[in-house]
Amino acid sequence: MISKSSAKKFGQQGASVNSEAPKGLIIAAPSSGSGKTTLTLALLRYFKNNNLRVNPAKVGPDYIDTAYHTAAAGRACFNLDPWAMRQESLAAIITHSGQDADVILTEGVMGLFDGAAGGAGSTAELAKKTGWPVILVIDVKGMSASAAAILHGFASFDPKVSIGGVIFNRVGSPRHAELLKEACDPLGIPVLGYLKRQDDLVLPNRHLGLVQAIEHSELDGYLDEAAEQVGWDVRCEELLKQASPSILSHKDLHSFVPPIGQRIAIAQDVAFSFIYPALLEGWKKAGAELSFFSPLADEKPCAEADAIYLPGGYPELHVGQLGANLSFLKSLRQAAKKNKTIYGECGGYMVLGKGLIDARGDHHELAGLLPVETSFAVRRRSLGYREVTALNNSALGDKGSTYRAHEFHYSTVVRDEGDNPLFDVRDAAGQKKGKAGCVNGSVMGSYIHLIDQF
Repeated sequence: MISKSSAKKFGQQGASVNSEAPKGLIIAAPSSGSGKTTLTLALLRYFKNNNLRVNPAKVGPDYIDTAYHTAAAGRACFNLDPWAMRQESLAAIITHSGQDADVILTEGVMGLFDGAAGGAGSTAELAKKTGWPVILVIDVKGMSASAAAILHGFASFDPKVSIGGVIFNRVGSPRHAELLKEACDPLGIPVLGYLKRQDDLVLPNRHLGLVQAIEHSELDGYLDEAAEQVGWDVRCEELLKQASPSILSHKDLHSFVPPIGQRIAIAQDVAFSFIYPALLEGWKKAGAELSFFSPLADEKPCAEADAIYLPGGYPELHVGQLGANLSFLKSLRQAAKKNKTIYGECGGYMVLGKGLIDARGDHHELAGLLPVETSFAVRRRSLGYREVTALNNSALGDKGSTYRAHEFHYSTVVRDEGDNPLFDVRDAAGQKKGKAGCVNGSVMGSYIHLIDQF
């Protein structure tokens, strides 16, 4: 538990700004499914409930976990992607996030050393770039002394990655905890906690990952219960003491993708929620005025907007309602006639097309602004980092502009009558992936989620 003195030391200081190098910690694991998301959420809510200034972050391209982090912490969660972001972009986000926090608590992705080819984009790579220590979460169901071998291996695999402590998950009994501690004591790595087996602390899933935080009606109760448990099972005060300052230089926030207009109307609801906070903060930093509207509520974008952004999300789960929302669809068509920039990513790209076939095989007419039709009935997973080059001059930049990005979807394009693709695409290993997306006048879109311009 956090002591009163530590709460005062780390606690809320009004609107004070942290001018020092932001301190950080990274929660990582040997593999996916070890419990790092549950632990991170529990810690964030615990620190929030104890009035501690701890900001969340997430390694890699992720929209869903970050929304849970934001809900748990009551503070915006930013992505930190060592493959898709320039070093100055990482530094800028860390500087921005650290201004009103004493510690940035970052959840890793996959296993500690897992990433793209050569470990690019891994949690370990971020640890080396920032100098932040790693708290390793090990699922010890079915093992005791073997956990010490895993800990030793991860601590010695790359001497540039510092393991600041370990937390054991799914510990079966007090005796199990004793055996784990006895095996790990010779390693000299602090054991910061033992999480009991609790199958009820599991979040629901769907095809792109967890069910979105906004759809979880009992989320606050879940988070408070998890926070209470972690307060008993983890030495939270000692964990915070492991945080160290970032070795990256202070940088001012900048635009990661050029603003697509001066006044940008952004679709935002449960069907259009895959938006990186850094993208929006960068647009505001560049002077763009942002407004928001809900396509699911049949709202129109702001009439004064000169650009419309339809981000990704889960439109396939709401396509019947979206297809029936004529005010929303008509407003897009009217904006296109006025040559306003309209840009759709992934789900937004699907909605800009002629139609979408749902999982049952039913066809739904949509905006009809791009000559493509997509299908969720014909399912094929496309997943991975992408490096894309713009094939046209547009609001996204001049022809030849390059971006780091990612792609993650199960739907497919079943009809494409366009002859003007948006991007030339390569994967993280530099292998050609062909052309992607479509441009039709001032309307453009693709399955690609842009992260940072290189």
